[in-house]
Amino acid sequence: MTDMEIIPGEDNSQLALTTPETQPIKRRKKKSMVWEYFTIENVSAGCRRAYCKRCKQSFAYSTGSKVAGTSHLKRHIAKGTCPSRSRGQDNSRLTPYNTKMGGSEPPKRRYRSPSTPFIPYEQDRCRHEIARMIIMHDYPLHMVEHPGFIAFVQNLQPQFDKMSFNTVQGDCVATYLREKQSLMKFIEGIPGRFCLTLDMWSSNLTLGYVFITGHFVDMDWKLHRRVFNVIMEPYPDSHSALSHAVAACLSDWSLEGKLFSLTFNHPLSEVGLENLRPLLCVKNPLILNGQLLVRNCIAHTMGSMAKDVLGAGEEIIKKIRDSVKYVKMSESHEDKFVQVKNQLQVPSEKCLFLDNQTQWNTTYQMLAAASELKEVFDCLDSYDPDYKLAPSMEDWKLAETLCSFLKPLFDAVSITTATSQPTAITLFHEVWRIHADLGRSTTSEDPFISNLAKSMHEKIDNYWKECSLVLAIAVVMDPRFKMKLVEFSFTKVYGEDAATHIKTVDDGVHELFLEYMSLPLPLTPTYAEEGNAGDNGKTDGSHQGNLLSDHGLTDFDVYIMETSSQQMKSELDQYLEESLLPRVQEFDVLGWWKVNKMKYPTLSKMARDILSIRLSAVAPDSIFDITEKRLDEYRSSLRPETVEALICAKDWLHYGDSEVSNALVKMEF
Repeated sequence: MTDMEIIPGEDNSQLALTTPETQPIKRRKKKSMVWEYFTIENVSAGCRRAYCKRCKQSFAYSTGSKVAGTSHLKRHIAKGTCPSRSRGQDNSRLTPYNTKMGGSEPPKRRYRSPSTPFIPYEQDRCRHEIARMIIMHDYPLHMVEHPGFIAFVQNLQPQFDKMSFNTVQGDCVATYLREKQSLMKFIEGIPGRFCLTLDMWSSNLTLGYVFITGHFVDMDWKLHRRVFNVIMEPYPDSHSALSHAVAACLSDWSLEGKLFSLTFNHPLSEVGLENLRPLLCVKNPLILNGQLLVRNCIAHTMGSMAKDVLGAGEEIIKKIRDSVKYVKMSESHEDKFVQVKNQLQVPSEKCLFLDNQTQWNTTYQMLAAASELKEVFDCLDSYDPDYKLAPSMEDWKLAETLCSFLKPLFDAVSITTATSQPTAITLFHEVWRIHADLGRSTTSEDPFISNLAKSMHEKIDNYWKECSLVLAIAVVMDPRFKMKLVEFSFTKVYGEDAATHIKTVDDGVHELFLEYMSLPLPLTPTYAEEGNAGDNGKTDGSHQGNLLSDHGLTDFDVYIMETSSQQMKSELDQYLEESLLPRVQEFDVLGWWKVNKMKYPTLSKMARDILSIRLSAVAPDSIFDITEKRLDEYRSSLRPETVEALICAKDWLHYGDSEVSNALVKMEF
């Protein structure tokens, strides 16, 4: 008589024959996955039970010749009844079954790659990821209460607990606070000053929201841009609205005494300007004639000029838009258009598209693309009798004139989207050329061109008067141009009066340099904040002074001064007198100052702050908008603190943790 041993969960078509007195030489390995979590122990003669490795509960396995199987063991693992699993203990090895509704059995064999270990379910981690998802993609916080979202998530993970609006709001704020702590630690080690840009948004509730963005250069001479605050102002048109927001930002981020410049995109009275000036860290708030307060955003100025162009050509723009719409809104029409284009062998690679009338750059690009394909539009009616919208040759000529006005504006504003390099230097070149070209166009014999040019020239002239000094000083800090480009461009703009304006720039550069010379900063070949990080960059130079005195070098310095034919030149004068660098296209001006910071210890600090100034106060994705920025109705209904948390955290998450972490490591070492 033989007993047959049945191996649960396996193919038992071929059973091993054994006798009670003998055991098989080699037992087949159990392949069911439940044996990763259970062991089999003999409890009495002929009775064995399965024990859970985590909770130590026992389950029936075999009694005599009866075998219980493994289904009840699978349920213990897959449905979460194991108390150890519900407490999250020892889940590193857990591989739950993806059981379907209705109790269907999972596959018997499952292979796991060692390179992709199982990640156990954790409610807190899922809540954290949901908060990040909502922040990064602007989802409404109420989505966690939507039935569709709940059903979707619970089908993915039945153990997921429902979340309320208040819960996810708290998670989003917690994410914001964690990211803010990392950013605050990062900016504590910034050696230079901060430049702020202010963009005022409106809302349906007549409330204002001031978006405050900080621009600064880190220890590695890399330019950064971060949204610091979104502050709700109940009375956005008041004289104190912007100054209150800036003061709150300085206090929040501990930037008192570190603010270098302000750029804003909001009409401001003289009283409002006077409220802002004391917040600047320069000793004389009127330094550079107050032009460290850039009251005219370049994107706003160019957008206003573009609106003049679009308004002047409104009728012809509508004709071309209707023609493009006719082609793009029907597949058969577009096929005929392509057919005509191929037969005429028009070389243009541009594609037709309809413009977004809230962004003027799309209208310019639509006109430019259509103008290159005007021959196709002219011949389209011979292939498509229904097409009767073709603009005339005069219309196309006018469209090309509009494009000639819009292109330099488009090129100038596009420069402001760059975030890794200073933009003031390139903007200087673009702005003075636009100013000079429009000045010549005002004398055109064509009344359409001259009238449009006069309207645009008035606006660019106002911008030039307010911002040319800041732009020019930034150019001086570029070793490829220095004062030479200022002299050249001012001669083109001012003619015989150029010398006066050139002297204003030269005096402004020297005045600002003297401001930096008077600061309590060491004038040694190395930076205090980089060479003495343990003292937070502060030193009085007393040790060095005593050392020099002990060696008698103080008398030597007096001897040099007495025997020299003239006083030693300042760093600024030495820099200006050196030859210009070759004008290479891809030139890293911040990188150049990083290499030469020992040669120009004080001037490099000044250059670092000047090159941080931003001339555009709006976000890169809004620089072409011609409509007022408004906070949507949903966000306006949230608490101001929540609005700030969502917007700021999204900006910080966009840059990622790695950038800040790498910078912190450099600071620590």
